[in-house]
Amino acid sequence: MSFFKAAARLAGVAGWLLGWRPDEFWRSTPVELESVLRAARGEEEPEVGMDRGELERLKAVMPDGGVPGARPHPQPLP
Repeated sequence: MSFFKAAARLAGVAGWLLGWRPDEFWRSTPVELESVLRAARGEEEPEVGMDRGELERLKAVMPDGGVPGARPHPQPLP
């Protein structure tokens, strides 16, 4: 199936299942569409990003000393 045919078919599915107009489909990213379709099916969304513990572990494993000449952030991030 060509990209055009697959995209047209998926746009139709998004319109039928989600009530999306064509411009809403074409402005969405594949990740956004996947997320909405998973939610429509009642599936949990995959975990995205990292928590504070993972960030601290990565900073300890790969210390870089920051960016030379960069100003420090005015306050700690939560």
